[in-house]
Amino acid sequence: MLNKVEAEIGGKIIAIETGKIAKQASGSVVVRCGDTMVLITAVGAPDNNPEAGFLPLTIEYQEKLASVGRIPGNYFRREIGRPSDNEVLTCRIIDRPLRPLFAAGYSAETQVIATVLSADQEVQPDVLALTGASCALTLSDIPFQGPVAGGRVGCIDGRYVLNPSLTELKNSTMEIVVACTRNAVVMVEGKADELSEDEVLGGIFYAFEHLQPLIDIQEQLQKSSGKEKRTVTVPEIDSELQAKVREIAAGGMEKVFSCADKMERSRLSDQLKAEVVATIDPAGERKRQIGELLSAFKKSFMREKIVTSNIRIGGRRFDEVRNISCEIGYLPRTHGSALFTRGETQALVSTTLGSERDKQRVETLHGEVVNRFMLHYNFPPYSVGEVRGLRGPSRRDIGHGNLATRGLEAVLPAEEDFPYSIRVVSEVLESNGSSSMATVCGGSMAMMDAGVPLKSPVSGIAMGLIKEGDNVVILSDILGDEDHLGDMDFKVVGTAIGITSLQMDIKIDGVDRQIMGKALAQAKAGRIHILGEMEKSISKSRDEIAEHAPKYLVHKINPEKIRDIIGPGGKIIKELSAEFDAKIEVDDSGLVKMFALNGDLADALLLKVKAITAEAEIGAVYKGTVKTIKDFGAFVEILPGTDGLVHISELDTKRVAKVSDVVKEGDVIEVKVLDVDNRGRIRLSRKAILEEQS
Repeated sequence: MLNKVEAEIGGKIIAIETGKIAKQASGSVVVRCGDTMVLITAVGAPDNNPEAGFLPLTIEYQEKLASVGRIPGNYFRREIGRPSDNEVLTCRIIDRPLRPLFAAGYSAETQVIATVLSADQEVQPDVLALTGASCALTLSDIPFQGPVAGGRVGCIDGRYVLNPSLTELKNSTMEIVVACTRNAVVMVEGKADELSEDEVLGGIFYAFEHLQPLIDIQEQLQKSSGKEKRTVTVPEIDSELQAKVREIAAGGMEKVFSCADKMERSRLSDQLKAEVVATIDPAGERKRQIGELLSAFKKSFMREKIVTSNIRIGGRRFDEVRNISCEIGYLPRTHGSALFTRGETQALVSTTLGSERDKQRVETLHGEVVNRFMLHYNFPPYSVGEVRGLRGPSRRDIGHGNLATRGLEAVLPAEEDFPYSIRVVSEVLESNGSSSMATVCGGSMAMMDAGVPLKSPVSGIAMGLIKEGDNVVILSDILGDEDHLGDMDFKVVGTAIGITSLQMDIKIDGVDRQIMGKALAQAKAGRIHILGEMEKSISKSRDEIAEHAPKYLVHKINPEKIRDIIGPGGKIIKELSAEFDAKIEVDDSGLVKMFALNGDLADALLLKVKAITAEAEIGAVYKGTVKTIKDFGAFVEILPGTDGLVHISELDTKRVAKVSDVVKEGDVIEVKVLDVDNRGRIRLSRKAILEEQS
């Protein structure tokens, strides 16, 4: 039976309906705002799989171009199998707040699919999909402990705006996606224009407060249309075996915790596991169960050490950042490069400068998007000592790259001041905590090394949280193990002035304003410290672009001269491109953009372009070639493709009987421009030159 609920969010009506379409799914809803409609379905396999050891949850988000009345532009004229980066990023913002909210012990294969059915040009479907995914799960029999509400907050003219339109976002200094439950914020993802911690914090909790009606209507819909939740049986813990594991492992766990080196700590942990299994169960019949109990003990042991003993893995202070080393210009042939190492995390980042043609063009629901700045993050298996096949970028890679992209975009120069396309590539060489933040730091340095005039250097830091009851500990620059055992992963990127991007994931019920405010303040101190270490290698962008970078020149010509530089069938521009090994682009306004491999080639190309497109100036003197002789005078080419007439009376200071008595075709003579009429006809004089010389 059709059931529909509505709430006003940010001055717009968001409606959720169920019971009309996709009724065979475990739960399904259609979420609508304006003319944007998203279908979200949730299906859980009937049987729990306790042997899985994890929740096999898959989130899919699909943007169909039919939703905006367009046919895909690719060869197949249909949406291809691989999701776009935007679809992947939307999957991530749906997955991250929902995953921690499934009942303990639930391990049935579960799939959530969000499909954009209709899209207008103002309402973005991603946050509707997030709320809809929560609602579909809430209505289903799947043991989901939501609901969750999702929204986007902007800041326009100093005023927070919830779910701003695409037009409004153009004037916004903030764009942050927030997911929250009834009691707390559970996920944050977004960017800002160097805003202060208080401004960002205010925006996040403005969204939290004003998204509560979406929680209300989901609960209302559940009461009228929700299914009875499945019962999940959590396997009982063998308390006797648990006690044995803890007793035998206690001494070795202390040794593991005290080890600062990641690989050695991993070796000690594996060795401890083997010893515990060998002691308790030599036959290996309960190896898996012992391993799970040991992992749980490791987590509780390390959390207790941090909260009650104020001791961190490896002995660092809670606000201490690991040792940092930076090196620029590490790669001799790239346009810019930086090697950034923080503890056991290392990123080698390069910058490549290109022309207009190198921009990335992406087909989206809102038309073609052109990106002049691209950042690609690569996480090869050797960075964590693993053997794994090399494939395309994973969802994690795309997400981490997007976080770094947003953090660096805020400090890029305006395109009119720096017209290059910019590509930054981060190769993570080692990883033990926050390689995305290493990418930010290395990316900032590599661009400055290439001569990209950044407004300010940028750094990033990952924060962690351990919360046991009323005891709260915030950790700066977290390790991989601290991320795994902790309750929060909070990445903050920014300059010395303010925040440019951030991302927060929570594994517990959520965090309040006080905890998040403290984390942001501690993150700022760490960010400033990292900037200071970076500045020891490079503190500002180089005055000139890198030696091996293409040289860019711009020359404005008369639009009527465009045909002269293009030539028939593009002949002239192709010849120039080949002769000077350059990329040449001409727009309809007559703006000629030239990219050459070096300065000498660029200067020579500019002279040639000026010669081809030059226009005759009255009073100017030119050396020209006599092209044609007539009874009344001679036509002289003074510029490539530009002829003027030297009348017989202007050939000499004395009377001339025949033109051929003075000049012949092919002669090179000096002439002066007397006049250019409104039809472009040029009147020349040789006599004027002779009179000036006498």
